[in-house]
Amino acid sequence: MTSALTQYWIQVDGFSHLLSYVLLLMSFLSWTTILAKTWSFWQIRAAAVNLPAFWKSPTNQDALALLSAADKQDVFASLARLALAAIDPNQRSGGLNAKAEIADVLTQVLRQELNRVTVKLESGLNLLASIGATAPFVGLLGTVWGIYHALSTVAGSGAVQIDQLAGPVGEALIMTALGLVVAIPAVLSYNAFNRINRITFAELDAFAYDLHAHLSRVE
Repeated sequence: MTSALTQYWIQVDGFSHLLSYVLLLMSFLSWTTILAKTWSFWQIRAAAVNLPAFWKSPTNQDALALLSAADKQDVFASLARLALAAIDPNQRSGGLNAKAEIADVLTQVLRQELNRVTVKLESGLNLLASIGATAPFVGLLGTVWGIYHALSTVAGSGAVQIDQLAGPVGEALIMTALGLVVAIPAVLSYNAFNRINRITFAELDAFAYDLHAHLSRVE
């Protein structure tokens, strides 16, 4: 395989080299995103385990401290922190919400924070989807260009034989394989992260609803 790649690299022109660099960049971006999102989601799932303990804490501040310590990504904890701040009269004074009902203020704060967290959780997924969708076509373009280049070289030699054609064409197919190697991890990771996101979104919605129900009763 290494010798085939070396032979292909020597034979192809600058355009094929450019496509190879594009695939290499796609692979780098894909794996960087995959590793970063994996670490992020692992921490988020670890924090979600502490949600039941949050409601068993003796005070609101104890509950917030417990969740903040466990939530390294500040996904669930930010909802609780902003909700507690929203019911604090000292932090509501002087603003548009100073005379608003607590339930209305909580609804606004929680909705805004849920939107922010949603953007955070979905960051990087569009990149993975784009790489998964385009990398095979970049590889295919490299194959088509490589075959054209091989045919032009063989035709210029004056005699066309199958053994002269089979080698360059087979080596050109390497680009299609490289495109798939880049695309497959991106597609699989995108699907896995989407599933984790759906679970996390459901937990966030439930947590925000429970916070609203609990804190809106505070006088």
